[in-house]
Amino acid sequence: MTLAAGIALAAKDRNMLTLTSTAFEGGSNIPAIHTCDGKDVSPPLAWSGVPPGAKSLVLIVDDPDAPDPAAPQRTWVHWVLYNIPPSASQLAQGVTAHDLPSGTREGANDWQRTGYGGPCPPIGTHRYFHKLFALDTVLPDLHKPNKAAVEKAMHGHIVDKTELIGLYRHP
Repeated sequence: MTLAAGIALAAKDRNMLTLTSTAFEGGSNIPAIHTCDGKDVSPPLAWSGVPPGAKSLVLIVDDPDAPDPAAPQRTWVHWVLYNIPPSASQLAQGVTAHDLPSGTREGANDWQRTGYGGPCPPIGTHRYFHKLFALDTVLPDLHKPNKAAVEKAMHGHIVDKTELIGLYRHP
C-alpha cells in the first residue's frame, strides 16, 4: 500500500466531527430570524462524526469582529453550552434551556445571561463562529461559567473540533 493510500484509508476510517445548519451554509448569511433584527432564536444545528471515546460536547458561538470588523477589539460571546451528551446529534431552532439534551449545562454569554443571544453587529458584516468540541471527559458543574472558564476546564481534553461560520450585517 502506498503512503497516499494509507493516509486516505486512515482519513476514511476516522470519524470527522462536522457541524451543519439547515438555516445557513458555512460562509453564508445567517437569516434575520436568528438575530436581533428578527426573533433572536438560535439556529437549528446538527452534528455527526462524534469520536467514539467522546464523553461530552461543548458548543461556543462567538463573534471575533466586535465592535467593528475593520478594527476588532474583542470577541463577543453569544452562546455557551457544555456537557452536551455525545449521543445527542442536534439542537432545534429556538431551543430553550428546558429542551436541551439531558445533562447539558449553560454558560454565560457576554450579555451576562445564559442562553442564545443572536447576532446584532453595531457596524459592518461580522463573522459568527459556531464551534463544537468533543471532549474525553464530562466537565464539572462550573456554575454558569463564561467562555474563558469553559475553555480552561476543557484544556487538554479536546479530542476533535469543528466549526461553522455564518455572517450577518444589519439590513
